[in-house]
Amino acid sequence: MARHTATGSAAAQMHRRGFTLIELLVVMAIIATLLMIAVPRYFHSLERSQEAVLHQDLAVLREAIDKYYADLGHYPEALPDLVEHRYLRSIPVDPQTKSSESWVAVMSEDEDAPGVRDVHSGASGDASDGTQFAAW
Repeated sequence: MARHTATGSAAAQMHRRGFTLIELLVVMAIIATLLMIAVPRYFHSLERSQEAVLHQDLAVLREAIDKYYADLGHYPEALPDLVEHRYLRSIPVDPQTKSSESWVAVMSEDEDAPGVRDVHSGASGDASDGTQFAAW
């Protein structure tokens, strides 16, 4: 009897070595379903975070321009002047264009105070709220 039990358990161990094809397909279907839900949300949150960084970069640049004007009585001739006079450590990288050279400087219309009065993103396209990046 002991011999029969040993042979029976060896056969049971040989039969239960891995997963069946059905079990693997069910697990793969569950993983695929979870990915179909998670991946679009990830990319949407990535876009929103890039837009938030762009808003913050524009606010920092505009604040530096205002401080430059308040301290020196004139606007900077170009954005690198803000770095040169230590109002910024460096010109931030536009998260949409991936370049610090793509900022669009808006020049002052006042003849008494020429220079860069405002700055906009050089990115083309629309944000998630429907506005254009260049209008920010």
